[in-house]
Amino acid sequence: MAETWDEVQLIADGFERVYVELEWSSGPRAGLADVDGKPHYFQGNDWNDADEADEYSVWPASFAVVELEREQWAIFARWNERHEAGTVGPETHPGQGGIDARYDELALLLAQYRQAPDDARRLVGEVRFDAGPRYRVEGLDYWFRWRPSRCGRR
Repeated sequence: MAETWDEVQLIADGFERVYVELEWSSGPRAGLADVDGKPHYFQGNDWNDADEADEYSVWPASFAVVELEREQWAIFARWNERHEAGTVGPETHPGQGGIDARYDELALLLAQYRQAPDDARRLVGEVRFDAGPRYRVEGLDYWFRWRPSRCGRR
């Protein structure tokens, strides 16, 4: 189990919230998090090398898009609570399509915003975990502290 941190300490140490997880593979790969206090998409870069394993492309997300992302995330987080409680099975996961009409609608609306633009910034993200539940409507149990990449922009 990863070491956990108090929210007050995370903020004091310069870590910022993660609101939406779009992909996890041996760590956060894509989602929506604050960068410099404002919501941004983040996406792990396929061109990472061993020295820059935590490098991400980041780009701003508008207020309207953030609201839609958080709405879709809330659908998932509520499903996950029921799944962990044993009241629903994995076959009811909203991301499978055809399970939750609004989730599907949001996926279509958001697809265009989830692609990194050519002018996305490259940042290195350090991750720390808080002691809360993994998935929750307001976000996740991990936070990022960002620093510039040695590579800058793409």
